[in-house]
Amino acid sequence: MKFKLFLFLLFFSKIGYSQSEKLDEYKVANIKNVIALFKQKDSSKISNIISFPLRREYPIPNIKDKNEFKQRFSEVFDSILIEKIAHSKIEQWSEVGWRGIMLDDGVIWITSDKGKITAVNYQSDFEKKLRKDLVAKENLHPSLKTFKNPIYSIKTKKFLIRIDELANHTYRYASWKIDEKESSKPDMILNNGEFIFQGSGGNHVITFSNKNYKYKVYRNMIGEDHAADITLVVEKDGQVILTENGTLITK
Repeated sequence: MKFKLFLFLLFFSKIGYSQSEKLDEYKVANIKNVIALFKQKDSSKISNIISFPLRREYPIPNIKDKNEFKQRFSEVFDSILIEKIAHSKIEQWSEVGWRGIMLDDGVIWITSDKGKITAVNYQSDFEKKLRKDLVAKENLHPSLKTFKNPIYSIKTKKFLIRIDELANHTYRYASWKIDEKESSKPDMILNNGEFIFQGSGGNHVITFSNKNYKYKVYRNMIGEDHAADITLVVEKDGQVILTENGTLITK
């Protein structure tokens, strides 16, 4: 998934989105404000320009509010990232449609209107180790122990769902009844998932096939306020038979 995200961001950085010369004055002012705050290295002031929750890579818990952000600031913004932002030039920032404005190839994203940070696509050494430790501690059924990368765990109204990336660049779908745990035997496992980005906002869908059924897991990264994290759609013979919104589970 990291490689797919890298290609996605690289694509948009290569097709003419270096638009700093076209940015309105207020957008340039927003960028300068971000740069100035990171030069100060003041986590309290920076927390005021964060759009919460600040999502971290599964299974690292998201940062839900200002207080938690100030506690975990150095976990996300290490000296390398702080210097990168603080010493960036306006020319390094570009607007990508309705998604907002990105630094370089998308290391961070801010909103075009208010200059709030909506995404940090960077992982410090601390977070790399934390993620590795959290993955190692996961209590999974033996049938799910082998995978390349955990993508996310989800709860819908009726189901507990886990999706992992496998070594052959496909994805695995495992599901249980809502009251079960990942340590119990899954009710269903599908190993043929296909990952497809939707538009320029990072939204994507992973589709799994099982005879005449299709299970589609939509990840809603960018959307309307209060939009569900996940939408599960099940089709039979091309007809939708189930739609359920879901929430991401953090460990």
